[in-house]
Amino acid sequence: MPETALPPSMTVAVTGSRGLIGSELVPFLAAAGHAVVRLVTGPVKSPPDDGTRWVGWDPAAGPDPAVLAGCDAVVHLAGENVAEGRWTEAKKRRILDSRAVPTRRLAEAIASLPAGRRPGVFVSASAIGFYGDRGDEELTEDSPRGAGFLADVCKAWEEAAAPAAAAGVRVVHPRIGVVLSPKGGALGAQLPAFRLGLGAVLGSGRHWLSWIAVDDTVRALHHCLTTEALAGPVNLTAPHPVTSRAFTKALGRVLGRPAVMWLPRFALRLMFGEIADAGLLASLRVLPRRLLDTGFAFGHAELEPALRALLGR
Repeated sequence: MPETALPPSMTVAVTGSRGLIGSELVPFLAAAGHAVVRLVTGPVKSPPDDGTRWVGWDPAAGPDPAVLAGCDAVVHLAGENVAEGRWTEAKKRRILDSRAVPTRRLAEAIASLPAGRRPGVFVSASAIGFYGDRGDEELTEDSPRGAGFLADVCKAWEEAAAPAAAAGVRVVHPRIGVVLSPKGGALGAQLPAFRLGLGAVLGSGRHWLSWIAVDDTVRALHHCLTTEALAGPVNLTAPHPVTSRAFTKALGRVLGRPAVMWLPRFALRLMFGEIADAGLLASLRVLPRRLLDTGFAFGHAELEPALRALLGR
């Protein structure tokens, strides 16, 4: 638990602020009256005049603790894109290192600050990949870790935040599901094919897909920031996961392009390699128990209405 309650108007440092989630989170925080410090990779020469403060940092070395001094909270979203490119050994090392190393450096920087200048909460992203491939099993935050590369990455990712927790900071690990946005991610990648009538059921289509609309993701992260009762893992998924087949059919209906094609498992393995089994075909039926228990209200609890809202249909 934090040493003091968070103020209603916070200063929040955010990594990954230009990504799919971060680019939506930052304006949401600003509109809610919070000041935002963007920790961005590379030199900051002429940042846009968007009302936020841009500060360069090296994720491998960590931020200058002085940048975080006086911040009320830190939201850490940055990391190598898991779905981009085939999983070579070098790619897998980058995926792991880009999560565990910067997270530990941030946690160490937070812990190094005197108590009165230290952020009260560290919201450090994780993913539902923690649970592995679990068939029809309903998964909550109390479910044990699964097997496989992504589960191992998520374990290391979450453990890397330990220095902040040891210093008395409230640490939250939002285990984020499949974030739906027309601007990118899984939905954005599928839209061109679906709009051409080339949408396809993946594998058997019976595996579970735990999704969440991007605007609910942003609101849930804010809920994690401001809800004192939340610490540790928090599943960021909509309360009604669907099978992959149901997702495909719903997206086809929303776009008016029936999805009648099928991509068998062997074809997906040829096309994408290891990520086909670990990502595209893994069955994860994840429930957001802790969000619901702390009063979070989803704007999009059901898939098809969520897709219609996101796509303006």
